[in-house]
Amino acid sequence: MKNLHWLPVMILSATMFAGCSASKKVVAPTANKEGVALRSTVVLKEKVAPKTINTKKVSADEVVTFAETLRGTPYKYGSAIREQGFDCSGFIYFVFNKYKIAVPRSSKDFTNAGQQVSTLDCKRGDIILFTGSDVQSGVVGHIGFITNNRKGVLQFIHASSGKGGGVTISTMNSYFLPRFVKVIRVFDKL
Repeated sequence: MKNLHWLPVMILSATMFAGCSASKKVVAPTANKEGVALRSTVVLKEKVAPKTINTKKVSADEVVTFAETLRGTPYKYGSAIREQGFDCSGFIYFVFNKYKIAVPRSSKDFTNAGQQVSTLDCKRGDIILFTGSDVQSGVVGHIGFITNNRKGVLQFIHASSGKGGGVTISTMNSYFLPRFVKVIRVFDKL
């Protein structure tokens, strides 16, 4: 009973420390605006070995132009076969394979490939990485090619399992923004 006089001080201290950590909380981006670089709030939870991708002398534009011819191909989980449909990494794998460029089959394995670039500086052919549908997973689970960057406002082509599924071009919206991990560059020739 005689130590209870410290209780208000302890409660006040705990509240102050909680307030400090709350004020440093990182909030997911809510919009993709011109001139504003997106910053990821995703905390990666798995160590993924770095990967080197040799794009030979193939240009990024040539690869993305081919990818765009695949628009409308249906979504099929686990598939990299055009006639059956694609999942996101199967789509990327299929496109690179046309040019005999060896890439990982899993989107997660792109986590430490290439060089990270700002969303303001990314170009057509750079690769955009997201978590899968579980934002809290801390694992890259979705991937696409940047098709257009207008002062940081991005469009990308990917195989989507969502509404209207299949190979489609999307913009950064409220579904993708909190899942955004980073953009990487693997091509020498942009």
